[in-house]
Amino acid sequence: MAPPVKAETLRSSIASALATTFKSYELPQACEALGLESGTEDEAFRSKHRYVMARLRQRSLTELTTLALRFLDEYDDADLEVTLASLGPRGVDGEFKNLIFAANGPKPKIVLRSAINNDLEITENAEYCLTYTRPLTPAGLTWRDLITWWRETVPDLRNADDIQVSRNLYARLRASLDSPPEEMLFDIYGAFYPQPGGLDLPALIPQVYLHYDPQLRRSPATPGPLPRQRMDFLLLLPNRNRVVIEIDGVQHYSTLTADAPSSRTPDHFDMNPDHRRPDTRKYSEMVSEDRRLRLEGYEVYRLGGYELIARDGKRILLDFFHALFVRHNIAPS
Repeated sequence: MAPPVKAETLRSSIASALATTFKSYELPQACEALGLESGTEDEAFRSKHRYVMARLRQRSLTELTTLALRFLDEYDDADLEVTLASLGPRGVDGEFKNLIFAANGPKPKIVLRSAINNDLEITENAEYCLTYTRPLTPAGLTWRDLITWWRETVPDLRNADDIQVSRNLYARLRASLDSPPEEMLFDIYGAFYPQPGGLDLPALIPQVYLHYDPQLRRSPATPGPLPRQRMDFLLLLPNRNRVVIEIDGVQHYSTLTADAPSSRTPDHFDMNPDHRRPDTRKYSEMVSEDRRLRLEGYEVYRLGGYELIARDGKRILLDFFHALFVRHNIAPS
């Protein structure tokens, strides 16, 4: 496997792309449009490549990737495309449309109202779930983005500060969880939010009933929700990287036996091994859906409920999240 591209390589590729695309007198304005500091035409006339490189010198690999993607949304540059490709998977293609999550009551009924516009409608139980439809920034969906949305969504929080809004939203999201391992994972991740830089971490979205993306539904003949009705957790990271985290209890690969007290205890909550038998069909459906999501560009991680409860779950989760942060260059400061 080829070694990962270095930041300096990507800086040079971006500088070359801008220098090729724009004339010297256009370059200062083009850099400004990309969020880079402005300069003078005289400086650009001396060397367009050095002009851009000077403005990229302090940018991290994640920031450079975002700049490159933003540039390629508007302009073509084959060399820059090749450099970006060497970064590895670029996440999920397609425009973000809807995020329906955190149901704390009956499951919402979701229909595809318009296959042309990819418009969804919740026809039943909308009051029990949350729906986020704002466009994503290049940073994905951060906790700061989510609390800003929550403040504007809940009238009683319009004048509240970030801490109050954050606590209120956190409690609402946590109320949608239905197992101790899920609560443990949510709380371990939530402890990062108050830390320096924590508000700009990707928000951990629980109980995602549908993350609808045109890339996942190419044909109007197959409307409706994803085959996996609900994901335990979803992270929308920078550069369209999307991470699914699943907590696997025994119900993921077994079913209740005929003599189990199913009339008193729903399948999802009866974890007594004496009441269950292996179910290869369930397991096959689960791994088949994992494959499909991975091929669409998602990262899928599974954690066993047993390993979190019976072993040092806190340490397992901390190690996992820190490794995930490092992988995506988003570690909190």
